[in-house]
Amino acid sequence: MRIELLFGLLRHRRAVVIGALATVTVAAWAYLLLGAGIEMDLMDMGGGQMMAMLPAWGPTYALLISMMWWVMMVAMMLPTAAPTVLSVTSLAWDRLANPNLVPATALLFASGYLLVWSGFSLTATLLQWGLDSAGLLSEKMAFANAILTSTVLIAAGVYQWTPLKDTCLRHCRSPTEFLIRHWQPGSLGAVGTGVRHGLFCLGCCWMLMALLFVGGLMSLAWVGAIALFVLVEKTMPYGDWISRLGGVFLVVWGVGNLVRMVEPVAVQ
Repeated sequence: MRIELLFGLLRHRRAVVIGALATVTVAAWAYLLLGAGIEMDLMDMGGGQMMAMLPAWGPTYALLISMMWWVMMVAMMLPTAAPTVLSVTSLAWDRLANPNLVPATALLFASGYLLVWSGFSLTATLLQWGLDSAGLLSEKMAFANAILTSTVLIAAGVYQWTPLKDTCLRHCRSPTEFLIRHWQPGSLGAVGTGVRHGLFCLGCCWMLMALLFVGGLMSLAWVGAIALFVLVEKTMPYGDWISRLGGVFLVVWGVGNLVRMVEPVAVQ
């Protein structure tokens, strides 16, 4: 009877954590669907034609872009970390003096994980500013240069086969041993462990995030496609092989783009 009661309490606390993760994820996607607070400026091209233009860079716009990147990372990456966060509930159950703190500990771990992606979001904002200032981005926040697009596709595809990618992906797929060996006690310990886990996931996915500039940050279908691929490679059976096959696809796509660019020149 006591064992059944303990398992019932654990399921209840896991349900609380799942509910919190689901709420944050849904709110993040809703924010993106509503435009992430970014309003396009309309430019009169003459003859009754209007062209949508992104606002000029300034403190307010930079803040909006940074917020957009961070919310996008929450929407894309938090679902992929959910199995690990739930593993933390089981680990914390055995290591906390007060079982009532299990949900809070798991969510502190998740906050540490998202802290890493917050730092990535700031870096991505600076990169976007640099690309935009150089005239390399379109109004859809996508690469406006075909050679740059192909280069990133090939680089992302090759990265899928590197030892660093393999190491980080194996960690993200099987983090239990890491949690057991490196768990740190206390609230700060939970956050710190979440940060360490987040660094592995950053190493796993940073090149895939660069692909957001291929389809455009304004295309939620493209954002969703990348998020789904990351979820599959991190959580599904044979995800490691799916990751490698994805790498081959990206390289073929990038090389194909370059070939199509060269063909008209060769014909001339």
